[in-house]
Amino acid sequence: CLSFSQFKDSSYSQMILMLPLFFICTRCGLYSSLILTISVCSEEFQVEGSFVWLDDLQTPTDQPFCVDRRADRANWEYKSLYRGDIARYKRKGSSSLGLNLRSQAVSWAESGPEKKRVDRRQRPNRYFSPTVRQLLMSDGKPTLPRPPPEDTTTTTLPFIPVPSCLEGEAEGGGSAKGQGSWVNPLGVYDSSTSLWLQGKGKAEHGKAEEQPSTPRDNAAIMLAERVEDFNRRLRETPTDTHTWLQFVLFQDEVAGAPGVFADISENESERRKRSVRATLEKKVAILDRAVENNPSCVELKLERLRLCRELWEPAALLKEWKKLVFLHPNSAPLWRKYLLFMQSHFSTFSVSKVNTVYGKCLSTLAAVQDGSMVSHQMLPGTDEHMLAIFLQQCHFLRQAGHSEKAVCLFQGLLDFTFFKPDTVKDLPTRQQVEFFEPFWDSGEPRVGERGASGWRAWMTQQERGGWLQPSEQDDGDEEDQEELEVKDKTWPKWRIWLDVETSREAIHWLPWRPDKTKGQSVEDCEDPDRQVLFDDIGPSMIRLVRPDLQLCLLLSFLHFLGLPADTSCYSAPSCSLLLDDQALLGDVHHPDSPLTSYALLVPGVSPVGHMTSLQGARRGVGLCKQGEEFVDNVFQMVLPLFSAQERAVLSLHWIQYEKLKVLRCVRGRNKKRVKSQGKRSKRLAKRLLKEPENRGRLSLWREYAHLEWLLGNLDEAHKVFDTALGLGVAGGLADPALCDLCLLYAQLEVEEAWRRDTGGAGTTVTTAMSSPAVYILTKLAEGSSYAPFLGQLAPVAVLKARKAYEQAVVSSLPGQEEGAAGQGQSKSRQVKGLVGCYALFQYLTVGVDAADAVYNLARKRLEQHSSMSQVALLRYHTSTNVYPLSHIRLALTSALAHFASSTSLWQLYVQVENRYHSAGRARRFFHSVTKASTSVVPRLFAISAEQQRKQLVDSVQRSDCYGDTVSSLPENGLSNRIRSLFENAIATEHGVHCPLLWRMYMNFLVSEGKVEKGRGIFYKALQDVPWAKGLYMDAVQLFPEHVQEFLDLMTEKELRLRVPMEEVDILLED
Repeated sequence: CLSFSQFKDSSYSQMILMLPLFFICTRCGLYSSLILTISVCSEEFQVEGSFVWLDDLQTPTDQPFCVDRRADRANWEYKSLYRGDIARYKRKGSSSLGLNLRSQAVSWAESGPEKKRVDRRQRPNRYFSPTVRQLLMSDGKPTLPRPPPEDTTTTTLPFIPVPSCLEGEAEGGGSAKGQGSWVNPLGVYDSSTSLWLQGKGKAEHGKAEEQPSTPRDNAAIMLAERVEDFNRRLRETPTDTHTWLQFVLFQDEVAGAPGVFADISENESERRKRSVRATLEKKVAILDRAVENNPSCVELKLERLRLCRELWEPAALLKEWKKLVFLHPNSAPLWRKYLLFMQSHFSTFSVSKVNTVYGKCLSTLAAVQDGSMVSHQMLPGTDEHMLAIFLQQCHFLRQAGHSEKAVCLFQGLLDFTFFKPDTVKDLPTRQQVEFFEPFWDSGEPRVGERGASGWRAWMTQQERGGWLQPSEQDDGDEEDQEELEVKDKTWPKWRIWLDVETSREAIHWLPWRPDKTKGQSVEDCEDPDRQVLFDDIGPSMIRLVRPDLQLCLLLSFLHFLGLPADTSCYSAPSCSLLLDDQALLGDVHHPDSPLTSYALLVPGVSPVGHMTSLQGARRGVGLCKQGEEFVDNVFQMVLPLFSAQERAVLSLHWIQYEKLKVLRCVRGRNKKRVKSQGKRSKRLAKRLLKEPENRGRLSLWREYAHLEWLLGNLDEAHKVFDTALGLGVAGGLADPALCDLCLLYAQLEVEEAWRRDTGGAGTTVTTAMSSPAVYILTKLAEGSSYAPFLGQLAPVAVLKARKAYEQAVVSSLPGQEEGAAGQGQSKSRQVKGLVGCYALFQYLTVGVDAADAVYNLARKRLEQHSSMSQVALLRYHTSTNVYPLSHIRLALTSALAHFASSTSLWQLYVQVENRYHSAGRARRFFHSVTKASTSVVPRLFAISAEQQRKQLVDSVQRSDCYGDTVSSLPENGLSNRIRSLFENAIATEHGVHCPLLWRMYMNFLVSEGKVEKGRGIFYKALQDVPWAKGLYMDAVQLFPEHVQEFLDLMTEKELRLRVPMEEVDILLED
């Protein structure tokens, strides 16, 4: 045996001559005793029993070689050497080197049979191949068994005979299926199997005739027919835009299916590489042809630009967008699409550019609205779209950190709408804005600021000869900012920056104004970005003439400040763009208030001043001291401008805001804050109720009584409730406000009795007669005078009340009278309290089944929002009694099928399903809802449900105590399922622009230890939501080593950076 170095130094011809001897010896099993001595080197040495390298020899001699006496049993057991032990080489020619090719040629052709090459087209398809997938997607042809002959006696057979195969009958051979033989005694084999058992094969001449049509051929024929049908319809009616769009969507099916449109010889990887871009180019070509035939169709042009985003350069794409909005300047939906493109295109994005585009959009639509642009007429719904675009601009600035500009936009439009001088109302919008600019630059107080009087009063005083200087007022004690700066210098620099940035975001959201009483000027502002110029807000001023839109503007501003205002009256901007608060997915239902806590609204949109990272400490309800004063000034200034009914709505939202702040303090268990906040809130409620027009508003009485109840003043709350019932009980079941008040009063009594005794308000008639809740609901049905509860109720009164409730509910539901179909949402809100009172009355006097029947009747007949009350009642019953879960699940699934975007219903559903660990059922329901709905809310809750389940599984797997009893079993694959849900969500049209979804995805990956993938998701999110400052703050917390890179990105894209890193260094030095 030769050492490796000797072998590699041999010439090519010597190695070739040596190999035959080596193979002969190894095939005979003589390898162990074989000693080859080839004189290819001048040194030879013998070593017993081991192999060493030539360079490692300590004492090199003249005869270096090795003798291996160990036998290799594999040479006896196998027919050939192991393929890994044979040196690979590529043969050059068919003979050896040095031989004459004519007389001494040696053929190296193998003696074995030639290997059969299987044709790729005849290779059987696997289950994952495109052909099989296409076959599964296609409609199958039903195959029915043939009826047995009439003369057969099948009833006497002990078994059911199998019908004969069509193939065997067609061949007619002796071994065909259905004919018994020694090979096929039962007649169940087809002809091919029978021939194979006999060792025979089919004849070659009939192969082509017997070849049936393959699924690939059938699919190709079907696709060809559909393509021909599309071509025929588009040729006959080229103006049918719906057919053009269908044909574009059909290209995905063509590209993913094999047939005449796909190359059969190429493999799957090659098809995937070329299919995406080729399909896009084909779609664009079809849309180009469609636009030529329909030059005025905006929908086709939008679809073309959406597809071209993956093909064109950013400059070319931006040019096409500008051209499109230039051709259709009166289309508000087109402007909204253009704004979304500018807002989400990272390469061309900056806050100033997008804000300028918003101003240009609103000024152009304003010119169309007042007729200044004579070339285009105003389209229906332009007023609502203009308000929605304005609100979208304000929330865009808030999410980018420029809260001062957003607040100034609201201040300017409120002044421009409610305090416009009469002398300029008939002018075009552009000229009105020119008159508004001197007021804005005059430095006079604006809406929400102390001493503000409005644009009209300022203009009147200017016409009279100057503005009267107000008397000097005490500015009050400003909040000490020193306590909001560096709290602990031992923290890392990135954490200090995050803390200071969050604290300044919470306190500096109001625009800075120079205080003339203190002699301040513009130069005294330390942060120039806190000052807002008129050029930033002037182009966005629009005219809102309709009273309903004016009310919606004010409610939207209150909602922007954090108040629980109802903003469903206008065409709001896309919900997915605004969702950035993870409290949307939290459980807001308090266990101490199972019947009343469901009424708390969680919109999922962070109020101004509440921006923070997802893992940071969350701020509660309320603003800073200056912010609370700002809200009070806004209410005091605008309330006199509305009608009595609208003032009642605004006062209701104001009291509800105070109630939420009290509830936050009560749950925080801070007695000092509860006392101070309760005193302020009660003072406000009493002041509003003292107004002459509000003394009969039962909705305000209800909120004030609930406020007293939350503060623990039960006696005072009873007095308020009894006083309100004494004022309006005569209205009976026909008064919606009275029904809402009695429902809340009864629910609070039931909760209080449940807290005293877990056996709470029973369901028997005996206990119902002594229940305060039953007494309240009975007096409501009677509609007579009200007196406080004394301890007993007559059974006859209960029977009469039940009859009255039944008649009122049946008559109030739609379908009982003509014209009920047009009543809509207003009818739903009116009947909501009535149905809740009747259901609670039935629950307390009869049982839970009777209450459930009332809610089911209302859901089938009205489909209203009483589902929350139904689920809350059923959950309360399950906490005190044994009750099947199927009733709660049915109520939730039925409601969510109609209200897929209801966050409160999804919170209850997730909590119920996670409690009982029914993962499969919940997943199927989530899949069905997300498949039918385009909203991002169901997808967010589907992800949240899986994350909660994963936390439970992780807690089980980390349990260190031996013998612990757990309520669930470990489950595998949850991480991959959650990632799949995230990927599917961000692939949707609404999910890709949802800041909350991207932030949750990034946080999840980092929590799983996949830091690099999480950072990759951050950069991927920047391509779709580059304006979300919260995304950058999350990145700073999750990837602190790259904090400077993130701050540079924020500076480049002009996001609001309140604390540069250089200032943090200065704060640390101080």
